[in-house]
Amino acid sequence: MIDTLRTKLTQFCSTISLSGSRKVVIIDEADYMNADSVQPAMRNFTERFADNCSFIFTCNYKNRIIEPIHSRCAVIDFSLKNGEKQVIAARFMKRVEGILTDESIDYDKEVIAKLVLKHFPDFRRVLNELQRYSTSGEINSGVLANIKEMNLKELIDSLREKNFSKMRQWVVANVDNDPATVYRKIYDELYNVVDKGSIPQAVLTIAEYQYKSAFVADQEINLVACLVELMAECEFV
Repeated sequence: MIDTLRTKLTQFCSTISLSGSRKVVIIDEADYMNADSVQPAMRNFTERFADNCSFIFTCNYKNRIIEPIHSRCAVIDFSLKNGEKQVIAARFMKRVEGILTDESIDYDKEVIAKLVLKHFPDFRRVLNELQRYSTSGEINSGVLANIKEMNLKELIDSLREKNFSKMRQWVVANVDNDPATVYRKIYDELYNVVDKGSIPQAVLTIAEYQYKSAFVADQEINLVACLVELMAECEFV
């Protein structure tokens, strides 16, 4: 990336556009740029070409973007507020029904609704799952066996009993869920099942592994490691 910055981007930003208007550089997935080399270089680069170019950085994890870049940009957060989720989910549900109708795929509305709710707001995941289930030309109630909500009671029982085998079985059954959602649900349940004295350590452990989930090679191993620490360090009530 640093070579691209010094060559292609520099060449692009150094010249004016054919229409004489400002150029726009879009850095996609900027949170994966090296924070020790590329991001500091990008900070100076944006200032150097500020008169000629506008810069847009997209990312999933804004905490991985260094502060000097934050301060040079208007930060726009596309996360949904609670009041918007139901409206957006309903609109997406209608969009999904339209796609299935256009593709001449028979479907059960209840199945589609459960699939949307399970993976919301990851619309790409919903569409990929629909494509997988629709290979037979129909999406019916038989799909429901594969659309299961996370049963946190089973997980908490295995942690309380220090039963590694049961805990790992739960992970295998739920590892396809969005990692951020899994860690958030475990965090939300903490205050009901963990002794107050264990909560601070539990929060730190979950935060550490949720952060690692953004770049680990194997989500199952990462989640199991997190739960092993919770099992060993926390007192469950």
